[in-house]
Amino acid sequence: MGLCFHKKYDVAVIGAGVAGVAAAVTAAKRGRKVVLIEKQTIIGGLATSGLIYIFLPLCDGFGTQVISGLTEKMIRACPEFGPFDLHKKFGGDTLRMHRNSGRFEVEFSPAGFTLTLDEMLEEANVDLWLDTLVCDVHCEGSRVVAIEAENISGRGLIEADCFVDASGSAILVRKAGGRVFHDINHHTMWFMETAPNASHYHFSGDIHIQPLSFKTPDFPGEAACDGKNVTQFTRLAWKELRKYYRADYAGAQVSSYEHYPLHLPGMAQFRKIAGIAGKTIIQPGDNQKKVSDSIGMTGDWRQPGPVWETPFGALVPETVDGVFAAGRCIASSGDSWEVYRVIPAAAMTGEAAGTAAAIASEKGISAASVSVEEVQSALRDSGIKLHLDEVGLPYGVVPEFHGKLRTEQ
Repeated sequence: MGLCFHKKYDVAVIGAGVAGVAAAVTAAKRGRKVVLIEKQTIIGGLATSGLIYIFLPLCDGFGTQVISGLTEKMIRACPEFGPFDLHKKFGGDTLRMHRNSGRFEVEFSPAGFTLTLDEMLEEANVDLWLDTLVCDVHCEGSRVVAIEAENISGRGLIEADCFVDASGSAILVRKAGGRVFHDINHHTMWFMETAPNASHYHFSGDIHIQPLSFKTPDFPGEAACDGKNVTQFTRLAWKELRKYYRADYAGAQVSSYEHYPLHLPGMAQFRKIAGIAGKTIIQPGDNQKKVSDSIGMTGDWRQPGPVWETPFGALVPETVDGVFAAGRCIASSGDSWEVYRVIPAAAMTGEAAGTAAAIASEKGISAASVSVEEVQSALRDSGIKLHLDEVGLPYGVVPEFHGKLRTEQ
């Protein structure tokens, strides 16, 4: 069967989660012709389809903002279509619901954030392809030059000067023969329900719909790359949810008229599917260290204090050319992967990857030939701070924190 379409772009981004949207918008705003390919019919990834409705902190937890640029624009825009807002000390509306964590973070409506992200793509003139699967990659030597994609029209070829793998599963790198690694997935299901006490959960307001999460058994990391396990992982959560409601009903705590599931996630809630083996791999304990090729910083969403500088090498596959990684599939390992798999870090690395891909296209060079200094210069022009000392934080010192480590997201 022949290919039914053939398209050529400057930059192609795979995966329209927060990282992919950031990469696509950034590359398009540099004047590149950009396509963003998403396998679902909703954008935002785990943040929206996965119902994980909190934009985690852009700060170190002690009052210092460490992420800015497009990520900050996203966090300020995402509450527009919903009841939540930033705390007033970060410019939020005091009449709307907000978290009182003391950090630069916000809850949002998953559906509302989808609308916000789509408007960003529309304004940047990104060509968005929904309901489209990446089926194969074409390489010239070690360099990815095209992908085969399939949707209801059939299968076709999409060429690009440079690609960004923001798939969450490192699909381009894997299909190009690059090495990836895996980790345990802590299975915390998020869903939407009706509940008579929902307003208590949301701090204020007369709301009877709430997002909720609870723990279910962990899943081996490599299982996330097996098609059948995606089904098993998802159905395990459904099984636990049935138990949860039946226990409430049997105990006469609440009736099914008052308390019932309203909406389930539209994607498997794997947090860590596959990470690339990059030129540099971010290791546990790499926080508070100077990184010469840093393309941005991120704090620890679980606790105040630790801050990481992010090496450009973590976005660059060790053996596959023509691709930059962004979001959950960058090269981070162990506890550092827990830090980098969430929305702020995903958006931050997405902006960096989109910048690098645009530069590769502009100059007509391979991804491997892109100068980190040029990427850093472009990011600085966007107001992004790259090093701890640029925001007044010392190296080698983590401020002491006496609270409880936050573990679920």
